[in-house]
Amino acid sequence: MTNDRYQSPLSERYASREMQYIFSPDKKFCTWRRLWIALAETEKELGLPITQEQIDELKEHMDDINYETAKEREKLVRHDVMSHVYAYGQQCPKAKGIIHLGATSCYVGDNTDMILMSEALDLVEKKLVNVIAALAEFAGEHKALPTLAFTHFQPAQPTTVGKRATLWMQEFCMDLEDLKYVRKSLKLLGSKGTTGTQASFLELFEGDQERIDRIDPMIAEKMGFEACYPVSGQTYSRKVDTRVLNVLAGIAASAHKMSNDIRLLQHLKEVEEPFEKKQIGSSAMAYKRNPMRSERIASLSRYVMIDALNPAVTSATQWFERTLDDSANKRLSVPEGFLAVDGILDLCLNVADGLVVYPKVIEKRLMSELPFMATENIMMDAVKAGGDRQELHERIRELSMEAGRNVKEQGLDNNLLELIAADPAFGLSLEELKKSMDPAKYVGRAPIQVEAYLKDVISPLLEEHKEMLGVKAEINV
Repeated sequence: MTNDRYQSPLSERYASREMQYIFSPDKKFCTWRRLWIALAETEKELGLPITQEQIDELKEHMDDINYETAKEREKLVRHDVMSHVYAYGQQCPKAKGIIHLGATSCYVGDNTDMILMSEALDLVEKKLVNVIAALAEFAGEHKALPTLAFTHFQPAQPTTVGKRATLWMQEFCMDLEDLKYVRKSLKLLGSKGTTGTQASFLELFEGDQERIDRIDPMIAEKMGFEACYPVSGQTYSRKVDTRVLNVLAGIAASAHKMSNDIRLLQHLKEVEEPFEKKQIGSSAMAYKRNPMRSERIASLSRYVMIDALNPAVTSATQWFERTLDDSANKRLSVPEGFLAVDGILDLCLNVADGLVVYPKVIEKRLMSELPFMATENIMMDAVKAGGDRQELHERIRELSMEAGRNVKEQGLDNNLLELIAADPAFGLSLEELKKSMDPAKYVGRAPIQVEAYLKDVISPLLEEHKEMLGVKAEINV
């Protein structure tokens, strides 16, 4: 490690080693060589004069990449693919003449990108499923714990802590659906030549259309894909990158929403993200417990949501069969989008797995607002006792305003119940009124909704992905 040059925070601080490896030089260039082997094997099987000895030589040096030779060659020829063709040929003198036969640079570049994105989506899927599982456990545990709900961040009808967590889960489940759809749709570019016409193969195979038609399916099968895109220019459509990055941006948006809610709840001291024994919350204020992990989720999520614009603009501005202004942008936007989402999901898993709930604080805040929310029930009880509904509605409105002024202007506790008990129009004692203050009466069907959601939606989802469960997040900082 060197300290005299820029180091990406995505690799140094946020992304897992597993995701970093997917976008590493080793993974990239070893995949190039596997693609060259797949092409040579396909051409041999279709009758070109390529020997098994040449194939075996290529396989022998599939993973021991001579980087220095490639780097020196690239300084001379200014072309990364041809530099690696040259370096591979130096190791494989017998096969040198058939490496990259009939192909263009995008054969290795674009097919590798598709393979790496596919594997990266698989890792994202696994982590996303584990985030949903952690939230499911949290929601089940707190399905019936009443809490004050907010609309416009103003007190509204109560919900439960578990029900709120299902709202986060549902958005992650939407992301999972999108991910699986896009992942399943990915195909290889195949080997279609400089403008997508396969003209070079028409020459190599002397116009034999039947054999040429078999090239792409055979390469796809060797590389573990179901098919190649049926038509292309020199590259696969850059709209594919747009679809993939939009999936990542959707995950980032869901994570950002959850992290914002947790940050607000931590301010209210109702729910708190994990805080380690030796963790420092502030360099100046030693007592602070800042929601730094949730803040980091929000921070990285904003990056990913904006990053999704890169492939969209690149896709829109490609000229005809290809231009090279996609290359530098792709090298940054696609890997870094995945590295950032990887870090986001690790943080989400860490936070969801260790959320701390403070029921007493939750109850205190809820009880301070509950008298206002209970007024309809109180009014109904008074009507049953012989009161006039319209008159009682007006009296409750006036008393509610008075209680609100006491809270806001004088800093007093909410004394609405006392005001109602003192008003003969209601005919209800303070003791009778307090009996109506059970928070569980005001959460509606929230506990039942949580149970049904976990049973009908989440349990089948986790069963379907059970082989992915068990991931534990490692947070570097």
